[in-house]
Amino acid sequence: MSESKSFISGCKGLSLTADEKAFFRNERPWGFILFGRNIGEPAQVADLTAEMRDCIGGDADIPVLIDQEGGRVQRIKPPNVQQYPNAAALGVIYRSDAEKGLRASWLMSRLHAFDLLRLGINVDCLPVLDVAVPGVHDVIGNRAYGQEPEIVCAMGKAAAEGLKAGGMLPIMKHMPGHGRTMVDSHHDLPVVQASLEELDACDFVPFRRMNDELMAMSAHIVFTAIDPDNPATTSPKVVREIIREKIGFDGLLMSDDVSMNALRGDIAERTRGIIAAGLDMVLHCHGIMDEMLAVTENAPPLAGDSLRRAKAVRAGFQAPDDADEQALREEFNAMIAVA
Repeated sequence: MSESKSFISGCKGLSLTADEKAFFRNERPWGFILFGRNIGEPAQVADLTAEMRDCIGGDADIPVLIDQEGGRVQRIKPPNVQQYPNAAALGVIYRSDAEKGLRASWLMSRLHAFDLLRLGINVDCLPVLDVAVPGVHDVIGNRAYGQEPEIVCAMGKAAAEGLKAGGMLPIMKHMPGHGRTMVDSHHDLPVVQASLEELDACDFVPFRRMNDELMAMSAHIVFTAIDPDNPATTSPKVVREIIREKIGFDGLLMSDDVSMNALRGDIAERTRGIIAAGLDMVLHCHGIMDEMLAVTENAPPLAGDSLRRAKAVRAGFQAPDDADEQALREEFNAMIAVA
């Protein structure tokens, strides 16, 4: 069987259309991602993830991603799952009691794993390792654990460990750091003027401390001290010199959504730029077939280091621990009730 192509795809609705099924069978994305438009009843979500996997071989370790952070970035909502707090609220707990904060971060991720794995979702785009600066745009805002790299690192590591204990895998985001953005990268290109020394002492720290994780997502941000002409996602210099060398990350690096308007050009140009920069995977989220076709025409089959990293991810899934869901949920809810 031919290798998967170097892209991750969304779909349009609650089930796959005939065109989507044919596209996935023919083009073989490495994995899939779900958004709120794909979420109905739990049985429907489980059916959808099974449909997706069936199109490309049916293996349980085919990655199916979701952004299930808590707060406003929570794709699956009540009544299907409880509403979880945002990262900043957990950071407040940490600053009051570090041990309790770390436990809260681990517990929330472990509960995400209970919620998601039963639906066929095995990858959560969490933790957010961006170190927020005062005045950061709401695109990050309270999605960050705090303004101190040590707190962000500790809480992010606890979150990642909670997911892995539950049989899921985490994706660190947004490498090499999105916490200084003053505009929304969904609509505009953020430009960060901080010096390399400032970035190295703050923004890069959580990613460097967690550089042994298997997956990370890039930031659509220009760092003028590194590459004033290209956002990190399409910058060979940022990928090679900062992410791979200075941060030391050798895991699978995927783009943030290729449809976001921080990137220049049409979808085909963006896809080529992402691959040329040295990323392993192009993420396309919107389920728009014309855009999906443009991505797959420009995203090559996995090979070389990208194939090695992709195989390491699929080999990295472990059986969940035997934790008592109800007991953990009661512990967590009691903890956040008094925060």
